[in-house]
Amino acid sequence: MAKVLIIKLGYSETLDGGISKVTSLGDVLRTTVILYPFAGDHVTWLVDEAAYPLLEGNPLIDRILVYNLDSVLQLQRECYDVVVNLEKVPGICALADSIRAAKRSGFRFDRLTGEAVAHDGCERVFSLCRSAELKRRHTGSWQESLLQIVGARWEGQEYLLGYRPKSEEAFDVGLNWAVGPKWPNKAWPLERWDELKGLLAGRYRYSMQQGMDNLHDYMDWINSCRLLVTNDSLGLHIAVALRKKVVVLYGPTNPNETFFYGRGEVLYPDVDYDCIPCLRPVCGQSKPCLDFIPPGAVKERIDALLNGATC
Repeated sequence: MAKVLIIKLGYSETLDGGISKVTSLGDVLRTTVILYPFAGDHVTWLVDEAAYPLLEGNPLIDRILVYNLDSVLQLQRECYDVVVNLEKVPGICALADSIRAAKRSGFRFDRLTGEAVAHDGCERVFSLCRSAELKRRHTGSWQESLLQIVGARWEGQEYLLGYRPKSEEAFDVGLNWAVGPKWPNKAWPLERWDELKGLLAGRYRYSMQQGMDNLHDYMDWINSCRLLVTNDSLGLHIAVALRKKVVVLYGPTNPNETFFYGRGEVLYPDVDYDCIPCLRPVCGQSKPCLDFIPPGAVKERIDALLNGATC
């Protein structure tokens, strides 16, 4: 049994060049696919406190450490067989390098430049972080890229959510309308959501997004829905982890990066913008691209997933 440390706080998305102290909860959740190669090993996961509920109770994680001074000092005195660092924050890379380990994967600290660089096996992923054009054309899924970092084969491994929701299915459709502060450009205009509600009324039991102030309540709400209509956000990844059907509205980000396990439909803007996907958190057009996804098309995808209708 190997002793493994995974460092994934959510400050820097693994396939994205940006770094933020706003924790990317969805990035932490989708990273759980890398646990499969370490099944049977003793796994410690270092994570930001905000993302702790996504990992709590995970059967393939033996110990969860919240990132703070105490955990940093503790880790610097421990030894591991494998350290996997998926954060590109230079200070966290320096921490990962300071922990004694026989093998390392992911990102490391360059003492000369003070920046994050890639370990062997992570160069391809790092190139996506540095080149927006490569990222726009990327056809592989995030899940596949993560497994490649640790030298494992992508075989359709599912997300692993530790939390077990307390809710029962009560709605046919959940409308996951809100977006996080890091990517306001991912939002579908509110008037489009209102139009969609009119199309669903009398046909489906639907619910607007709930649990926005509590992660456990949010996961319970998603679990209460048969299908989630969502932007590219945390709600999408929770729904995928709960094996719900999803209709996903994409525009500024690349839909190829998420594998939906045969349970999803993707809608893209019907507009001739050569910037799509722009990979920018704020839109540079006079009218955001997501405004060009018609509610009628969303309703058709809902029908197809829930009733087997042909779009």
